[in-house]
Amino acid sequence: MRADVERMLGESPAFLKILEQVSLVAPLEKPVLIVGERGTGKELIASRLHFLSNCWEGQYVKMNCAAIAESIMESELFGHDAGAFTGATKTHRGRFERAHGGTLFLDELATTSMLVQEKLLRVIEYGEFERVGGSKTLTCDVRLVAATNQDLPELAKQGKFRFDLLDRLAFDVITLPPLREREEDILLLAEHFAVNMAKELGRELFAGFSPNVQQALVSYTWPGNIRELKNVVERCVYRTDPEEPVSQILFDPFSSPYRPTESAPATNHADADQAQPKGNTLTQTDFPINLKDHIKDREIDLIEQAMTRNKHNQRKAADDLGLTYHQFRGYLKKYNLVGDPAGAE
Repeated sequence: MRADVERMLGESPAFLKILEQVSLVAPLEKPVLIVGERGTGKELIASRLHFLSNCWEGQYVKMNCAAIAESIMESELFGHDAGAFTGATKTHRGRFERAHGGTLFLDELATTSMLVQEKLLRVIEYGEFERVGGSKTLTCDVRLVAATNQDLPELAKQGKFRFDLLDRLAFDVITLPPLREREEDILLLAEHFAVNMAKELGRELFAGFSPNVQQALVSYTWPGNIRELKNVVERCVYRTDPEEPVSQILFDPFSSPYRPTESAPATNHADADQAQPKGNTLTQTDFPINLKDHIKDREIDLIEQAMTRNKHNQRKAADDLGLTYHQFRGYLKKYNLVGDPAGAE
């Protein structure tokens, strides 16, 4: 797990502030709640908390609550005795037992039921629990770290999360900044992922990013945060000639003129003749006009609208206009609207 700690890269003030907070709270034997959008590195922070704690030599046990069916959640957390239910032929040690003397990391905590939350509260308060189907009270010494991408105080107000559990978990809350708030770290992380991808492909070097691609990376909002950045960078590296710098980048791998969309409802042939075609409403025009100039102005207006709508991403603008990228570039050259192609993808 030390590799997880080493992979945490960044030099932005927001990131360094988080590392400082982690270093302060890690030695304390208190529960910690990690909050952040998807892909912001919550699991890496949990790993860092464990390895900087006094129980770093103990077990570090992880569990994604969203990936466990509610019917077996209690058994996974607290274990079960033989005969507890059909198919329980032997004693099963739960995550709390296995994490004794170490750290238990519960990801996606907000997905747990109120019953499980009640039992978690008891373990945190008293260090006691019973296996499912058992009558013997067991004790454990476990440092609990939990993570969520949801607003737990709001869920508690809605009656979907226990206030008392929230109070016990929130000795300290580490709220991770999204990647868009860590602008100084984007190129640092992108270079790291690119070099690793080049090694994976057996290449001797990574030729870098073109200036235009660097600007595109920094300007993008990264809704999927670091995980999305990793995917985008690795995708563009493997698609680029090993000896050339990355000059084009594709943010949306689903972007394609052939992308399937929801089919429109079938139209009755009898109604089709009476249907009014969308977007083809004719307006009165004052004649005479210069048709070529009129068409030119209209095409330029549509191109500029598409570019503005897609933040000057030429490939997406082309898709909106029903054109291939090369057709769209042809229109840009035709009307002397050619911009930097780095924003193409």
